[in-house]
Amino acid sequence: MSGPGAGRDDGRIAFVGGGRMALALAEGFVAAGLLAAEEITVSDPVEAARRQLAERLPGIRFADNAADAARSAGVVWLAVKPQQAAAAGGQIAAAMPGRTLVSIVAGLSIASLAELAGTDRVIRVMPNTPCLVRRGVSVTCRSPAVDPAVAARVHGLLGSVGHVHEAEESQLDAVTGLSGSGPGFLALVVEALAEGGVQAGLPAPLALCLAVQTLAGTGLLLEETGEHPAVVRDRVASPGGTTLAGLAVLTERGVPAALAAAVTAAATRARALGR
Repeated sequence: MSGPGAGRDDGRIAFVGGGRMALALAEGFVAAGLLAAEEITVSDPVEAARRQLAERLPGIRFADNAADAARSAGVVWLAVKPQQAAAAGGQIAAAMPGRTLVSIVAGLSIASLAELAGTDRVIRVMPNTPCLVRRGVSVTCRSPAVDPAVAARVHGLLGSVGHVHEAEESQLDAVTGLSGSGPGFLALVVEALAEGGVQAGLPAPLALCLAVQTLAGTGLLLEETGEHPAVVRDRVASPGGTTLAGLAVLTERGVPAALAAAVTAAATRARALGR
């Protein structure tokens, strides 16, 4: 634990919850040179999570409880499951006045977070799991009481693990459905592509490798060229060719509509979690 003088304006941060996303963020912040491991305090009751953090980030600090973690820092990151957020908010509420809460909890509104955690300085963030490999995307919104300098610092930290965007809070459930849940949908697509490769005669390891690399390369192509996906799709789909034959099957079986419906279903679930 940091000493009694640590806290509101000294640049330290705390995580309430030390799972995979907290680890990914903390590693990114330290790797980018934006924080030293010693400037991060974590509270998590799971020994395995603490052990992994200590192994990956030597020097990181641990608090005995969530309240002590909050007292150690000016910016407190709430990184627990939605079902645990109410309890965690209650534990840190007494320590939060004057501090900023950054929540990565899906579905929980700024108003609800402010009430739970006892601070009107709230930033909501929806990151996604590619943050683990510094290729994530995070979308933020904040309450009016957040100091712009603190908001800029949080954006800078998130930029060390990928892209950062701002959105209206009313859009954040849709963000959760698209970029938050999207890695799961795309992993299913990769799995299906690899299975198709096996059915067409490829050995499974090669099929999976080709599927993963094709997805990664196509994403990078779209990102770097800025072209609309339809342009890239049409360029590959020459008349009477192989791609057009496959696209016809996907359209006939409703795959595009199913993927769009998956995003809206995930967004609807995010709204339900917030309630």
